[in-house]
Amino acid sequence: MTPIAPHITAFLQKRLAVDLRASPHTCDTYAYAFQLLFEFMSSKLGVAPADIVLEQLDAPLVLEFLEHIQKERGNSPCTRNARLAAIRSFMRFVEYRVPSLLDQVRRVRAIPAQKADTRLVRHLTADEQRALLAAPAPTTRLGIRDRAMLLLALTGGLRVSELVGLRRDEVQFNGRYLDVRVRGKGRRERALTLWKSVGDAIRAWLAVRGEAPTPELFLNAWDKHMTRSGFERVLAKHVAAATAQCRSLGTKRISPHALRHTCAFNTLQATRDIRKVSLWLGHASTQTTDVYLQADPTQKLEALGAMKVPALRPGKFRPPDRLIAALRASRVMRSDHGKQP
Repeated sequence: MTPIAPHITAFLQKRLAVDLRASPHTCDTYAYAFQLLFEFMSSKLGVAPADIVLEQLDAPLVLEFLEHIQKERGNSPCTRNARLAAIRSFMRFVEYRVPSLLDQVRRVRAIPAQKADTRLVRHLTADEQRALLAAPAPTTRLGIRDRAMLLLALTGGLRVSELVGLRRDEVQFNGRYLDVRVRGKGRRERALTLWKSVGDAIRAWLAVRGEAPTPELFLNAWDKHMTRSGFERVLAKHVAAATAQCRSLGTKRISPHALRHTCAFNTLQATRDIRKVSLWLGHASTQTTDVYLQADPTQKLEALGAMKVPALRPGKFRPPDRLIAALRASRVMRSDHGKQP
């Protein structure tokens, strides 16, 4: 029997974090997936999580776990597939470390992902963007910070982890423009050049930021680096304030990622080029960016404008006279009755 604890530790701490250079958020997501898995296995098998062995992690048990998180925890197909992806990745890691389990590993890796519904991504309209950016007070220190963060997220399309992790030395002023070096997913870096208005907002924040022991650009109220949950609270507060000026904001669930989606739509409508959107957002493949084509109405309007609708023969429908219709129906009934033996 092969204890699972040493292998899962090596997978999370070395394979995922060092070899694959996964982001801290990805590492946390994978760790939580295995926490749920081992708690389920411990309850089902009657053993402590530290005593679980690799031989017990077979395909039938993984399928039971996936069914459990959907029925008992109410997880969506997307969440189920994310948990399955973590398990598959671990089993691929085990394949080379424990060759004797090759058949078991391949059975687990052969479990198919569940088909999930494709939903249109949420984004902000131009009026909603203006209302949100006008919500922070431009005369207070935290208001200046919030305004700079929201504007940078909307124009740069930064993920929330990229935004709160942005360091002071990764922002440089280039004349009228602002150069930003973004450390993205999987340690991929991209360079952005943003407008003067963004540079002015960052300058205003730096003027009141002051010295701080942390290298991150944005600080919280205690002069420590801003966290993901901290920015989520900042966004929620200003969305609530902006709803008074723009009622449609109250009908939407605005997450930090919705600001990134909004930047993608703005870039797509300005350039009409999905490849440029992919480069701007730092996607590894344009397949990830294709989702914005589904929800962009301008692309469909252009298709309608270029399409020639087939001509139909003009005509006008006239219902038959009710008396004639009744007589015809009576004739059909008598005819059928006469044919009966």
